[in-house]
Amino acid sequence: MPTLEELAAWSERRGDVEIVVVDDGSRDATAALVERFESTNLRLVRMPENRGKGAALRAGVAASRGRAVLLSDVDLSTPIREVDRLGARLAEADVVLGSRAQPDSRIVLHQPFWRELAGKGFNLAIRVLGVRGFRDTQCGFKLLRGEVARRLFAEMTVDRFAYDVELVLLAQRRGYRVIEVGVEWRNDPGSRVRLVRDGVRMLVDVARIRRRIAALDRRGEEPPG
Repeated sequence: MPTLEELAAWSERRGDVEIVVVDDGSRDATAALVERFESTNLRLVRMPENRGKGAALRAGVAASRGRAVLLSDVDLSTPIREVDRLGARLAEADVVLGSRAQPDSRIVLHQPFWRELAGKGFNLAIRVLGVRGFRDTQCGFKLLRGEVARRLFAEMTVDRFAYDVELVLLAQRRGYRVIEVGVEWRNDPGSRVRLVRDGVRMLVDVARIRRRIAALDRRGEEPPG
């Protein structure tokens, strides 16, 4: 409820914002809570079963209508006000990645050291797999031009956490400009990311993404859209 209240108040101050909440097949009262929430700017997208963060974001972006699309974790680890910092750079790029690893990033509450170490290891691994030029692709705060977001997410296939890598690689393949901007970030101790299981699954997904894009390149195919 506090997150919805904060987002609704922010969107009403802005006046030109819609909030799309995706319920990824949850078994708690999330959907009912959103449906009861009184805000003309709030919409709920319900998925019949849990498929993962990537799948939920595909559904949410497909339902969006704005000239710009912000992707944000529900815990607001990056405060919603940071959208202005990303928005200031949208004139020069198509995809703006919020980053915890830029010189101007501000980490208010760090992750446990083993999670930070694992995150650095994952970033190194994805650079080895071909995602170069970025220090942090996994921060859950990203701003895209609306038409770019809807086009890219329509061709994405990863259902879980490696969606960030797929987004960057597909954007680069299409010739869109992708940049990183430092943001404020606070660790959420209640994170549901399981370090070993989800980390291995992410690396497998990244390798699969690379194979898919390499195959498209060999055949000289353009992504749909």
